Amino acid sequence: MSEPQAKPQAILIVHPLVVRVTHWINAFAMVCMLMSGWAIYNASPIFPFTFPVWATVGGWLGGSIAWHFAAMWLLCANGLLYLAYGLASGHLRRKLLPVHPREVARDAALALRFRLPHDTGRYNAVQRALYLLVLMLGVLLVASGLSIWKPVQFSWLTALFGGFDFARRVHFVAMAGVAGFVVVHLALVLLVPRTLPPMFTGRARRVSHAPREAQERTRA
Repeated sequence: MSEPQAKPQAILIVHPLVVRVTHWINAFAMVCMLMSGWAIYNASPIFPFTFPVWATVGGWLGGSIAWHFAAMWLLCANGLLYLAYGLASGHLRRKLLPVHPREVARDAALALRFRLPHDTGRYNAVQRALYLLVLMLGVLLVASGLSIWKPVQFSWLTALFGGFDFARRVHFVAMAGVAGFVVVHLALVLLVPRTLPPMFTGRARRVSHAPREAQERTRA
């Protein structure tokens, strides 16, 4: 009885340059936003706890606010670049859609049993749902942040969030959601470390599906 032949593999571009650059800028800006935001929170806590000083940046309230706004503009500009590229190239449609609740539930169950297969450069249903969720949380962070930053100029937005104090809570919860996403994201990288090098090189070795791979090379 003959042994099954190994499927042919090819080295493909799985992460275009724009995606890689915006990913790492996003990572830097997001860490700065979180750490400076925690320092700002510590100056006027809304819950019965504070963040350790070593997890904050800025040194004092004014410095932390400066860090927060600098990172905010970087994050917004980078996000708009990614969104423009993603819409114009079809990257967002190909990578993040469609998302079906039944598929998300199925892949989540497989992930909990550590049986979820992973193909570098392709997102499973759970990943697609999480990426869409963090994009929506980003919009919520910007909107609630504006209502906190300029509650008079954006009084209609502050009122939409139920007032300044409630807007702060919304901002905090959205931040916690993003921080949770980062933790899950890093955990997945640790579980599947081969996903990290392609975020630097853009290339990965995958089982070759000739027609589909030719399309991916063209779109990349």
